[in-house]
Amino acid sequence: MNRFVLAGTGSGVGKTTFTIGIMRTLMKRGLTVQGFKCGPDYIDPTYHTAVTKRPSRNIDSFMMSHDTVRAIVARASQDADAAIIEGVMGFYDGKSPLSNEGSAAHISVITKSPVILIVNAASMARSAAAIVKGFQMLDESSNIVGVIANQLGSKSHFEIVKAAIEQECGIPVIGYLPKGAVPSMPSRHLGLVPAIERGDLDSYFNSLAEAIEETVDIEQLLEITKTQSLDVTESIFDVQEQRQEVHIAVAKDAAFNFYYEENLELLRAYGATLHYFSPLQNEEVPEKAQGLYIGGGFPEEFAEQLAKNEETKQSIRAALKQGMPTLAECGGFMYLTEEIVNRQGQVFQMLGIIPGHVRMQDKLAALGYREITGVPGNFLINEEEQAKGHEFHYSTYEGKHTSPAYFSKGRLRAQQEGYLHKNIVAGYTHFHFASNPQLVKNWLTACLEVNNELFPTINEY
Repeated sequence: MNRFVLAGTGSGVGKTTFTIGIMRTLMKRGLTVQGFKCGPDYIDPTYHTAVTKRPSRNIDSFMMSHDTVRAIVARASQDADAAIIEGVMGFYDGKSPLSNEGSAAHISVITKSPVILIVNAASMARSAAAIVKGFQMLDESSNIVGVIANQLGSKSHFEIVKAAIEQECGIPVIGYLPKGAVPSMPSRHLGLVPAIERGDLDSYFNSLAEAIEETVDIEQLLEITKTQSLDVTESIFDVQEQRQEVHIAVAKDAAFNFYYEENLELLRAYGATLHYFSPLQNEEVPEKAQGLYIGGGFPEEFAEQLAKNEETKQSIRAALKQGMPTLAECGGFMYLTEEIVNRQGQVFQMLGIIPGHVRMQDKLAALGYREITGVPGNFLINEEEQAKGHEFHYSTYEGKHTSPAYFSKGRLRAQQEGYLHKNIVAGYTHFHFASNPQLVKNWLTACLEVNNELFPTINEY
């Protein structure tokens, strides 16, 4: 099969453009393509999924063990002809400036995947070779097998760059894209999910494929990225022998769509049946539900509609009163507060479960990995358990309460965060259950024990 990491010398060099363009190009040849994304990013996998029609997977050597990374890649690509792993930031950029942990370079070694390095060679000639040579020499375990140049001025410019890199680095330059060869990437944030759901991006994907077919040697790409399938005998995703059926309601629509695919798979492996419902469509929590999962997304972009949808709001309030163990992450946390205040200062009434409101801002409020330790009374993660996750949001919480849900440690800070109230665990952090599957067991056990009065009926709402 073919499996390779599509890495970049830095952010903004065209990793996503080449990834989805090559995906569509290979699919036009009749190949089945599986996408992966290094790191915790939710946006790029959404593109992959839209192109390949298969769920893209996040793989992260900080949030999960090496065996788990390999298991995710092996399981998802076992029926695929080609697996494309999109890198994160620059090839060697990860959790720390002093190691490869969490980087695309680390993932390439863990998964035994050859690497295609994308270089922005605008206004360069021989200097492009120096850049590639540096990437080769920083870590001897890196397996960079080819280069793609981006933002070139002409075909003759490509020939100059190609000659320099191939002479000095000993690897082929398999193609390029000239400046202006493809249209600008559609919005990566606010308009992305609705556009994908309507199919608006199909023509964009096709235009990328056409441009890549003109100037990238796809046959050479396939030749130099042949590799062996990963051999994984068992993993945390194997269906558990002792499992009891539990029904989990999952909010899923354009407002709430940030879920790690492996989180959902681990829930299923341990016995959960997932029932999706749409707050945007004013749907109620499914009757069978014994637990509730409200993930991240863009509730601020749909705040007016969410505020109006009283049937959904009332059904969630009723579920919480009944003691339904609920995890609300980021967008879900925002939805459970009293109000969302948008960038224009407009105020929209949300569920009113968590005291206080969230306010949107233009400046990024938080970004980075989190190491999470629970607190007493947290049904998901107790004070002796740890997990890992990620935080990324443009809103800030403004309110006061005395019941944080967990301790959160990032690179620059460690503090109590989130909101805990009996059956509710809510906060900005996105948990990755693969970092500690015990969280899944804890949650499903709590769901089964609700009727045994583990959580008394809550009447404060």
